[in-house]
Amino acid sequence: MTEPCHDEVCVTCSDVAVPVRVLRLLDDGMALVETESGPEEVSVALVDARPGDVVLVHAKEAIAVRGDERR
Repeated sequence: MTEPCHDEVCVTCSDVAVPVRVLRLLDDGMALVETESGPEEVSVALVDARPGDVVLVHAKEAIAVRGDERR
């Protein structure tokens, strides 16, 4: 499900963690998240994320839940 990047920064290939909102949890530690480019699947295996949470994603891996934006 890797899409080619069209912007200067994208959730899958940038060198920074990008904040995205979790839309729903999927099987096997994955989640559907809302990005500026539309929905993408990312791993949430390393964090305790719930739908509505904002997570920081780097290379398709959520690395933190932003506590200031947790629902």
